[in-house]
Amino acid sequence: MRGRMIRPLEALRRLAPAGRLGWPRACVGALCGIVLTGLLCRLTLGPGALPFLIAPMGASAVLLFAVPASPLAQPWSIVGGNTLSALAGIACALAIPDPVFAAGAAVALAIAVMSMARCLHPPGGAVALTAVIGGPAIAAAGWSFALAPVALNSVVLLAIGWLFNNATRHGYPHRVAAVSVNLHRTADAPAQDRVGYTRADLDAVLARYDELLDVSRDDLDALFRQVQTQAYRRLHGVIRCDRIMSRDVITAGTAQGVGEARDRLLAHRLAAMPVVDADGRVAGLVRHAHLLAGAGRTVGEVMDGSPCLASPDTPIDQLLPVLSGGRYHEAIVADGDGRLLGLITQTDLLAALWRGHVAEQVTAGGAA
Repeated sequence: MRGRMIRPLEALRRLAPAGRLGWPRACVGALCGIVLTGLLCRLTLGPGALPFLIAPMGASAVLLFAVPASPLAQPWSIVGGNTLSALAGIACALAIPDPVFAAGAAVALAIAVMSMARCLHPPGGAVALTAVIGGPAIAAAGWSFALAPVALNSVVLLAIGWLFNNATRHGYPHRVAAVSVNLHRTADAPAQDRVGYTRADLDAVLARYDELLDVSRDDLDALFRQVQTQAYRRLHGVIRCDRIMSRDVITAGTAQGVGEARDRLLAHRLAAMPVVDADGRVAGLVRHAHLLAGAGRTVGEVMDGSPCLASPDTPIDQLLPVLSGGRYHEAIVADGDGRLLGLITQTDLLAALWRGHVAEQVTAGGAA
């Protein structure tokens, strides 16, 4: 079953990197990351005066494994931030004789360079400081210190972090769910953006806030939308899909001819109908446009194989942004094995919301 299942609070969970049991995962990741980085870099660099592992990598590991969704923990932030900071520290060490003033200038320059290169990474300040006060061996290495061990440490640690985070179901690099778009290619904003706050409102507030936040604008948007959903449930209660879905659903079979399927759509005055296989499992969704363009073919060959799918216990507020986005106009309700249980259309959602609105008005009138 290839359709899109509605997963409640999925985006919010991605924004909680530690979670209730996230710290053991972060501990294991940091242990593996630092040990493997040290071993691989020691093998690569061999014995010498330079350290094969620098101390700021510990701080990079905290970000990479404990808060992998942070903008400060993304690949360019780690590699670019550490390497550019090392270059800034080396430049200050060479230009300023007094190590105290050189140290201050190195950290300040590192912040400036990372900010301009959009790779702010807090451990970079420690890397810049190490380039100044790290000792004679680091001073003798000169500009090469930025490549080995700094860039080498960063790349190896990043590779291990990429493998570990994805293996433990923490998608890395972090990507925010796609924002809503107007599929009709008109100047109007998407329907769900015409009510409540807009992204322009979020940008305006962030501009007035005038502080750097360790969370991206898109993550904030996803978080606020989940808060709106939670507040709606608290105020209005939860209505689940099995409460409002149609149960006597007209369907088509995957082996059915398009002509017969179109006759069935017309006979029942339907815009679309689910497609099921021989075992009653959802295979897709078919519309008039699919059938008109597929003369002489089977339904299985022309159907949309990625419909919107929901479970019977999915709250309908999870469907609202999906069915108002323009891509989907109905949600197929299926059980855990993918068998068809019902269908929810935009009309069903409107009816449920209207009944809720009427009930609120009646309650408010009685209270008055």
